[in-house]
Amino acid sequence: MTERELEDLLRRSAPQVLGALVRRHGRFDRCEDAVQEALLAAATTWREHGTPQEPVAWLVRVAGRRLTDEWRSEQARREREAAVGAGVPDDRRHAPSADADGASSRDDTLELLLLCAHPALSEPSRIALTLRAVAGLTTAEIARAFLVPEATMAQRISRAKATVTAAGATFSLDDGDRGERLAAALHVLYLVFTEGHTASVGSHLTRVDLTAEALRLLRALHAVLPDDGEVAGLLALVLFAEARRDTRTGLDGELVALPEQDRARWDRGLIAEARGLVERALATAPLGPYQLQAAIAAVHADAATDADTDWPQIALLYRMLERRTANPVVTLNRAVAVGVSEGPAAGLVVLETVADDPRLRRSHRPDAVRAHLLERLGDHEGARASYRRAARAAGNQAERQYLEARALRPAP
Repeated sequence: MTERELEDLLRRSAPQVLGALVRRHGRFDRCEDAVQEALLAAATTWREHGTPQEPVAWLVRVAGRRLTDEWRSEQARREREAAVGAGVPDDRRHAPSADADGASSRDDTLELLLLCAHPALSEPSRIALTLRAVAGLTTAEIARAFLVPEATMAQRISRAKATVTAAGATFSLDDGDRGERLAAALHVLYLVFTEGHTASVGSHLTRVDLTAEALRLLRALHAVLPDDGEVAGLLALVLFAEARRDTRTGLDGELVALPEQDRARWDRGLIAEARGLVERALATAPLGPYQLQAAIAAVHADAATDADTDWPQIALLYRMLERRTANPVVTLNRAVAVGVSEGPAAGLVVLETVADDPRLRRSHRPDAVRAHLLERLGDHEGARASYRRAARAAGNQAERQYLEARALRPAP
């Protein structure tokens, strides 16, 4: 097993192990600490002796033993304190049972996802905790996704774990707060997928491990809630994006923009599956943001060439989405669609409505959109300057190289 394969295996296994421990013992924070110790042990042991036949079971046993050792140590300390008259409330109800190190074949990842959407947490904390516990992103990666300093994100995640532990680590799809938790969980999966679809940093445009995990969890969630329109909508959106994943980069890993992609290589099986999901959801469920995004992706998928794309329809769908989300990134996308359907000057007018939005302060996207529209307008000097600014702000190497190349391209 290569180093990368080992890292991928540990990343995939961690949520299952954490879910199993939390289901058995509660104490989210302590369970995660035990899982991290087990992962460290596995990274060393498996390199030397090979991967066990059941990696998740191995990790559950090791992490469970870590918890057992910790609680036995605490119990011994309490007994010593009691012996000298320092009475301490008994916390043994959280202690692992005698068979705590037994392995489980049950995959608790979905339950862990919904647990991280606990109503006691704020929405940003829910998302951050799930990205850390379920998707396995590092604190630095999550901080970049939220556009906040890493130290701030570390504090947020720490507080979230403490809050979940204090509030009780239980969840069932029959709970009264299902709608709130489900919405938060879907938002998390959306962020996990978008980070995998276009990585915020690094030399590669995509992170297949994250897109695959988001797709796996969404399929599992759709199997449990087949009539939920937003679950179906997000699953469809991910499938549409995955259908063209192999055409988004060239032979050397360079970014290939949508107009230049080879549409004959798009996965028509995934597109058909996605179209079926979104058509059924739009016909039977209340309209939601993920369904709208999936509908936009469907319009792109239906066009035989970029020139055949129904850009007025896309602009309208983005306008509907904008009204539901008040998200400046949606407005940037609408600016592009308006720039094609109504002209680049009209697109620039839309862009200016969010140009100073503080949520976009560290993003390269406003300058990238401005450069695209100025280029279409014929202002090639202005476009080159905007491409350069966008390239300096881009964290992903493939995106940065693409923007730099656009800045160097001679005017027609």
